[in-house]
Amino acid sequence: MVSADEHGENAGLKRGLTARHIRFMALGSAIGTGLFMGSSESIQAAGPAVLLAYIIGGAAVFMVMRALGELVVRHPVSGSFGQYASRYIHPFAGFLVGWTFAFEMVLVAVFDATAIGVYMGFWFPEVPRWIWVLAVVFFIAAINMIGVKVFGELEFWFALIKIVTIIALIASGIAIIIFGFGIADHDHMGPQALFDHGGFFPNGIWGLLTSFTIVMFAFGGVEIIGVTAGEAQNPKKVIPAAINSVPVRILLFYVLTLGVIMCILPWNQITSDVSPFVAIFDSVGFTAAAAVLQVVLITAALSAMNADIYGAGRMLHGLAEQGQAPRSFARTSRNGVPVMTVITMVVALLVGVLLNYLYPDLALFLLGALATFATLLVWLVILAAHLRMKRAITRENRLPSEFPVPLWPLGSWLTVAFILFVLVMVGIVPDSRPALWVGLLWALALWLCYLAFVRGDGRRPHELSDRTEPMGSSAN
Repeated sequence: MVSADEHGENAGLKRGLTARHIRFMALGSAIGTGLFMGSSESIQAAGPAVLLAYIIGGAAVFMVMRALGELVVRHPVSGSFGQYASRYIHPFAGFLVGWTFAFEMVLVAVFDATAIGVYMGFWFPEVPRWIWVLAVVFFIAAINMIGVKVFGELEFWFALIKIVTIIALIASGIAIIIFGFGIADHDHMGPQALFDHGGFFPNGIWGLLTSFTIVMFAFGGVEIIGVTAGEAQNPKKVIPAAINSVPVRILLFYVLTLGVIMCILPWNQITSDVSPFVAIFDSVGFTAAAAVLQVVLITAALSAMNADIYGAGRMLHGLAEQGQAPRSFARTSRNGVPVMTVITMVVALLVGVLLNYLYPDLALFLLGALATFATLLVWLVILAAHLRMKRAITRENRLPSEFPVPLWPLGSWLTVAFILFVLVMVGIVPDSRPALWVGLLWALALWLCYLAFVRGDGRRPHELSDRTEPMGSSAN
């Protein structure tokens, strides 16, 4: 593999993403099927205590994002954390995290496409699921071939629809709890419902711990903010604003939404057969609202898929610039779209269509478990790169960071410990254990590919321009 820049084949990405685009793109990626469908599994595992799991998980995600933000503000480059890992850890670390992030995004996109097939079964139960997945893949491919500014605008509206829906659901749920509207069993609704069916920890502390293997998947994709650095307008201003706002909003959406749902519908009546968002309206007799919500669920999944394929494609573009992916991945169209990376992602999604055809009942769970492993690995490498950068700042007496991580260094090390704990839980929980083995095999396969195919510049750390220069002040 050879760096594309040496051949003059990289026409360059366009800086067409505004702060609004980036905020909603991250929301679009992280608030999708993990909330609308996957939350059923986490509720079954932990009961109402799942709210605590989302709070703890959200805090960890915020620390990861702040670490990524400090890296991005200092080095706003395309491919972002793949290049940071190469520079501060080892070129293989960049190769590993870059390809694993692309793998994660594809898995999450296939997960979302599979969920769309499930949603469409609400109206067309006789149509095979894989047909809907195939149609969605081609639709998303068409969107991702558009210039980045148009793409960002579409993603903004996609994400806005589901965010407005979540806010409306929270408001209507609170209204149902307070006023009742003549609904049966209204007396049992409210905060007390979180304690009435086996207590707040109905499955004990173990239930809470096992739920982290599902909960952390729900936050996967928010790191796409780092990938946008190469196409963001004024990244030193836009990226910190997005990072500070998005994790908090995601956490509030998850905790408030699931809290309202479990205050209306007892946690032990929420199953994975139907989205809990649809289930609560069915339970109170609002069947028309449940049908409308199905449309929103499809839009939400499309939004998440759209952002995921964008993120994977841009990461592969960054890897190509480092000589760690085929140089054709660095070529861009007149509109600044890395065409070959998008095509590659579409082919990978077509493999997901095949999985849905061969294993329709297992596809959703296995994809979610594998994506959790990939997500945790990406976050771990981001944290490791950040820790090494902080050490370099001190050693080389650079200027302090303009966007430093809070609670340094204790907060960073606690976050590393938490992510390692969740990885251990993935291996302990029987249902998710196969994902750990497949994930380890994936890492081994990448190591062999690195040894076999990566040559020249791809084996050397790339110097990154330090945007806080000139140097000379004491380090942060």
